[in-house]
Amino acid sequence: MDTCETSTCVEFVFEKLLMKVISQVLRKVVGNMVSDTVGDLIIQIQNAGAVGKHQVLLPYSKLRHSIANKLVEAGYVAATEAVGELAQKKLSLTLKYSESGQHTINGVKRISKPGRRLYAQVSEIYPVKFGKGNLILSTPAGILTDDEARKKNVGGERLFMIW
Repeated sequence: MDTCETSTCVEFVFEKLLMKVISQVLRKVVGNMVSDTVGDLIIQIQNAGAVGKHQVLLPYSKLRHSIANKLVEAGYVAATEAVGELAQKKLSLTLKYSESGQHTINGVKRISKPGRRLYAQVSEIYPVKFGKGNLILSTPAGILTDDEARKKNVGGERLFMIW
């Protein structure tokens, strides 16, 4: 009889060990998922241009849409359009190419990142690539290029450089 009681006790011990093993699997994975919408936007535009695509479809956000509109004004992208409704809303970008078939964007450099935001006063905003590129800033006046920010005398977060 003593052995039956011991085996019952051992059975409960094994059951508790199994529960611990299962709970280790269900724990949250170490690390944080951070989405960088601006970084995704510029990388997808650059990659699509590198392979010769004429259109890029991205998840919609107001920030992405305003940056895309600024890229249209600056002449890097041909057109932008919001497609769909609510949760399925997408941002459609039509890329621009030269007559020789070369993509108009030669390079992009992300400056402000989710882990390290970088801001600039008006006096710290300089021309990119001797005036042949643009710095895109997020300011209290909205998304602006470096020239527009200097004219409006406003500083802000330096998002990325494009040339």
